[in-house]
Amino acid sequence: MKMKTAAFTDKMILVRGGGDLATGVIHKLHQSGYQVLILECDRPSAIRRHVAFCEAVYDGTAEVEGVVCRRITENDIRTQCRKCWAQGEIPLLTDTHGKHIRELEPEAVIDAILAKKNLGTSRDMAPLTVGLGPGFTAGEDVDYVIETMRGHNLGRIIKKGSALPNTGVPGLIAGIGKERVIHSPAAGNMKNICQIADLVEKDQVIAVVGDTPVKATISGVIRGLIRDGYPVFEGMKIADIDPRAEQKKNCFTISDKARCIAGGVLEVLISCGVLPGTEKAVRNENL
Repeated sequence: MKMKTAAFTDKMILVRGGGDLATGVIHKLHQSGYQVLILECDRPSAIRRHVAFCEAVYDGTAEVEGVVCRRITENDIRTQCRKCWAQGEIPLLTDTHGKHIRELEPEAVIDAILAKKNLGTSRDMAPLTVGLGPGFTAGEDVDYVIETMRGHNLGRIIKKGSALPNTGVPGLIAGIGKERVIHSPAAGNMKNICQIADLVEKDQVIAVVGDTPVKATISGVIRGLIRDGYPVFEGMKIADIDPRAEQKKNCFTISDKARCIAGGVLEVLISCGVLPGTEKAVRNENL
């Protein structure tokens, strides 16, 4: 279902990052009528590429669940944004360090880079700032933080303090945690043998890094695989296998985790008065 935004204005929600979890947030905001601009780095390394708007950096456009994201240039950003919004699309600009944020005067900045640390977002960037996951402190460098760790508090709004620290251990899926995530065994360029949504068996070679084979750590469906040709370093996260073979169709849809986090972000915006095409944000002390 393609949703139309409210009456067009220059007001926007700016989201830093376009990976799969960020995409869940962006998609939710877009479908709720917000005018969203994505800021991404020059060479994103998403592995769940079929559900990541950041792929538009490479391909010009990326479509996730019927919503198109289109890469724009630094030439007259506002005009390009308006054109995208008028077409029901989401603009994406490569701006690793957020140098354009202040000139664009967004109603809110959502840091969805998920780098496990703050890469430069501050409360003075917009009337309302939100950070996803660890690395942010609500009330200090951002106004609010959204919990991103799987479990009872996933998607919870934190108005004072930080999200749970990164454990380095992936959340359990069908009882399997760290084994489902594959890290590069060497440094070099990726050469993919398998593709996202392929069913694989444990120890099957799914890719090659330089001359080093990358083997499936478990049997299941490849849910994520970094872009072919991407230069990786040893230990870098490059693939993700879902042990549930029946989940193949979900390689092309936004995850439950991403949608839960998106709900937290949407609640913050609405409760702080940031509605599509309305007045400026006000911090809500009753959250």
